[in-house]
Amino acid sequence: MARSTKKAAEPAKPSSLAVKEGEEDWTAAEVDEVVAELHDQREHSARIVESLDTEVSGLMRDSGDGAGQDQADVGSSSFERDHELTVLGLERDKLAQIDRALGRIADGTYGRCESCGEPIGKMRLMAFPRATLCMTCKQREERR
Repeated sequence: MARSTKKAAEPAKPSSLAVKEGEEDWTAAEVDEVVAELHDQREHSARIVESLDTEVSGLMRDSGDGAGQDQADVGSSSFERDHELTVLGLERDKLAQIDRALGRIADGTYGRCESCGEPIGKMRLMAFPRATLCMTCKQREERR
């Protein structure tokens, strides 16, 4: 399936995106690379969500009340359903993060930490384009 190269909204000028002191401004090619990566991730997650929605619907429909089933089968079905629901939730969260990153690129706020407002850093964003926090704020969040 071919991916459309058109973007929903034109991104802000690359030079307007935040960079850390000592970093070069974003280039159009770098922004295009990040946008392409986000679109690829979005396509992948959307396929997973679509597939899991179908699987979870089937698991929910077939779950019944367990009457006539071995306890191990009921437990296994419950475990599988819980696992699928967890993965589905994580993929839906990832889709929301991707959409948020694409929106931030479009409105020119991409690259700013949502907690402290300082630049996140190009290297971090190139490695993890959905990042919304600088390393300092992310470490602080993880310690809580």
